Amino acid sequence: MEAADELTAPVTIGVEAYLSEDYARAERDKLWRKVWQQVGRVEDLPKVGSYLTYDILDDSIVVVRTADDAFTAHHNVCMHRGRRLVDVPDGAKSACGHKKSFVCGFHGWTYDQYGACIHIPEQPDWQGALTPENTHLAPVQVDTWGGWIWINMDPAAEPLRDYLEPAATMLDPFRLQDMRCKWRKWLHFQCNWKVAMEAFNETYHVATTHPQFNQFGNFRGWAHAHGKHSNIGYDAPKDLAETKSKIRLGTGADPRVSTAEMQLYTLEETNATTTGTLVEAARRLVDELPEDAPADKVLEHWLTSARRDDAARGVVWPTIDPEHLANSGTAWQIFPNFQIGQGLTTALCYSARPHGYDPDRCIFEAACYELYPKGEEPQTEWEYAPPDDPNWRSVLPQDFSNMAAVQQGMKSLGFPGPKPNPYMERSTANLHRNLAKYMGTGAPRQLATELER
Repeated sequence: MEAADELTAPVTIGVEAYLSEDYARAERDKLWRKVWQQVGRVEDLPKVGSYLTYDILDDSIVVVRTADDAFTAHHNVCMHRGRRLVDVPDGAKSACGHKKSFVCGFHGWTYDQYGACIHIPEQPDWQGALTPENTHLAPVQVDTWGGWIWINMDPAAEPLRDYLEPAATMLDPFRLQDMRCKWRKWLHFQCNWKVAMEAFNETYHVATTHPQFNQFGNFRGWAHAHGKHSNIGYDAPKDLAETKSKIRLGTGADPRVSTAEMQLYTLEETNATTTGTLVEAARRLVDELPEDAPADKVLEHWLTSARRDDAARGVVWPTIDPEHLANSGTAWQIFPNFQIGQGLTTALCYSARPHGYDPDRCIFEAACYELYPKGEEPQTEWEYAPPDDPNWRSVLPQDFSNMAAVQQGMKSLGFPGPKPNPYMERSTANLHRNLAKYMGTGAPRQLATELER
């Protein structure tokens, strides 16, 4: 684990990583075929034979559940003539379903769930040249963590757990694997996948992009680099500095009122990062606490009340050491393209990947997870929702409004490259530092300070 104080110096990031088609093409071999990528949830494959596909540039992967606790993954391409075995329906993000075997639609070569070729029409014509080895689907590494399925196309890749550290250890106590999807949406953006991810990996934008939240407090936050990964969080208000709470308390004149207003607004306008239980407990604060209750007591009462309410309906909050909770921050950026915004009972996650080799286009996914009483978990499907879809509510479209504008602005002759805030946007600098290691180019260059000029 790298020290969290690295990357404190101001840097400039070259625009090549965002704009160059050659760079986008090089990412296929140097990045996407080397890293662990999150491709779906374990519960998306509920029984043996359930499968899903994941496409990234020229590669398509099919993942199959082969046992209660086992999965296989293979390149989604027939070993005969190269036709994809599973086609993605028009307008869909991926294919999913259930199969006992996979039959190529071209000539009928058939494969079992483990990738072995079990039927070849007219096989004697090959005069013994076809073997179990040269007809087996090309394998892909697959593993699970946090309730997600992850793949890696590099046979020599390090184990998933090692790749994810220290994020995995920091996030394990949040029981992400027990959460279920409340909603999940995807869309196409007119920007590079890095622009899409960087719209969410810092808190510096909150005051300007989401000015409506300024009434609830100061949302200044930090970012720390941890090797491949990074995390972000908010600076604690002085009167709450010792609470180590991850949940934001409204810091208006009356924290009882501002907390209730902020929680209700957040639920109504994001449908994420809070729950009905937290909202209702916050709305009772005015009745249950005196007007002069200090902020730390308001926070303690609110969370204790919400925890009790959830327990009564069968939702047990994870027990997390306060120091660990504080250090975990509000979100982790898993290199290269997955963000987990973890909470005590919710998680808001984003991912983005290229849409072909056009550096100006990407596929973006957002999903909200929550802890539910056993037996009451919702069944959700991926829904395509363009940026102006009203189901996004009002907050996320404010983020969306920046993306194409940033991509276009980076092409200006007068723009030398992003200059991320060294304190609040360190995750962006860390992303590009790690990209440079994989790509062999484009490392952030240090900005000279006034003292160095």
